Amino acid sequence: MYIVNLLFSQNKEKAGEFMNAHNRWIKQGFEDKVFLLVGAIESGAGGAILAHGESKAALEQRVSQDPFVVEKVVCAEIVEITPKKSDSRLAFLVNSTSSNT
Repeated sequence: MYIVNLLFSQNKEKAGEFMNAHNRWIKQGFEDKVFLLVGAIESGAGGAILAHGESKAALEQRVSQDPFVVEKVVCAEIVEITPKKSDSRLAFLVNSTSSNT
């Protein structure tokens, strides 16, 4: 499982220009069943994604194609988490072996 932090970068002011393309990229992540949750960081620093079900290398490739990353609206940080305990509603994250393939 991964947390992808998309933190505003040098071209933050261009976010509106690339928002539609960024939203299409997010939609594709959900359609591919890789993104579980996407949201804004409350401090206004950017956004975050909870991702699961593909290798870190594949996720890095996916993130590198985000128009916000390409255009330096955000810089991406991928944090890998190995779940050990969870609420029963998230048990699939703890029991999965596919997240690190």
